[in-house]
Amino acid sequence: MTRSIISLNSGSSSIKFGLYHLEEQGPVHVAGGKLEGIGTAPRIRIHSDTGEILLEKSWGEGTKDGGAGLTHEPLLSELYDWAHDHLQDHAIVAVGHRVVHGGGRYWAPRLIDEALVAELDTFSPLAPLHQPHNLAAIREIARKAPHLVQVACFDTGFHHAMPGVATRLPLPRAYAARGMRRYGFHGLSYEYVSARLATLDPALAQGRVIVAHLGNGASLCAMRGGASVDTTMGFTALDGLIMGTRTGMLDPGAVIHLQLQEGLSAHEVESMLYRRSGLLGLSELSSDMRSLHASDDPRAAEAIESFVWTAARQMGALMVSLEGLDGLVFTAGIGENDPVIRAAICARLAWTGLVLDEAANAANAPVISSPESRVIVRVIPTDEERQIALHTFSLTQPFMDAAKGDS
Repeated sequence: MTRSIISLNSGSSSIKFGLYHLEEQGPVHVAGGKLEGIGTAPRIRIHSDTGEILLEKSWGEGTKDGGAGLTHEPLLSELYDWAHDHLQDHAIVAVGHRVVHGGGRYWAPRLIDEALVAELDTFSPLAPLHQPHNLAAIREIARKAPHLVQVACFDTGFHHAMPGVATRLPLPRAYAARGMRRYGFHGLSYEYVSARLATLDPALAQGRVIVAHLGNGASLCAMRGGASVDTTMGFTALDGLIMGTRTGMLDPGAVIHLQLQEGLSAHEVESMLYRRSGLLGLSELSSDMRSLHASDDPRAAEAIESFVWTAARQMGALMVSLEGLDGLVFTAGIGENDPVIRAAICARLAWTGLVLDEAANAANAPVISSPESRVIVRVIPTDEERQIALHTFSLTQPFMDAAKGDS
């Protein structure tokens, strides 16, 4: 019987997932998809590795709330049932999870037990949009299939070895002992892209590279020799670039002003900074870059301009950490699919000697810089689910081999 593992990437309103068969060479993707619209109008689409649609479904059609009352747990349960029943000749043996925050103790993937889940729950205030949903997925799988091995893969892990100057916060030192430091996020994405770059362009991978993970959540990572030396997200995933609904970098005095002068509570400020700011707050229209491109409202143009300006500005700061720049890699939803945003960012970096190939950029080609460009610019699709699968396979393989030997 074929053994399989599931990768789960649970967000605030969506769950991305992959189903992998375990072969001698490692996990092989056979199906995947996305469950989105959780909390509003849930829908799921699953496709095979060859592109065949295996399942397409919406919940709540014709019901009073349109499916808005469905939470992560029942939807995840149905997803697991589909995976379990999809093939008759395979057995799910492990589930790997993206866990956004590992705190100061956890960076390498770990087998999950109740004690670990309880400790990870204490980090939820540091990642309120993600950590509770990551842990909800773990708990639901444990309830649904308590026999399964589960593995936590930490988004903060890739950045854990950044130099101290990149992790220290300028607060009284006592707070550092309580875990207040710059952690960095999107680590599973950066880890995957770093490995892909090493395969595609080994010489560039050894150099000074900025990877731009641009999506609804957005950040930058400065890499030297494939390792993180600096990143734009810090103590929380709220810092850095303007995002779909998150502010990115913000003068802390503005937070104080909102509380003392505008009369907002701490919870109201938190909700605003995480859920009602960023592209949505600037445009008052949408958090989706595609909708902003399609709009002729001047507020949409201003939001896009701010997004580009902030990204280019913070790329300039990361060049200081790298002491130069050899390559720029775009990844994630906007980074992989939006030539307009890529072109606008690269135009602001022309002073570095970066020259864009406009035709290659319009075609989303793997290399979008011109041959004469001093900075190589690439587009590399990220695959966090595969990175989770690789970690899960690596961590659980010894147990699986032992079980095979006993059988």
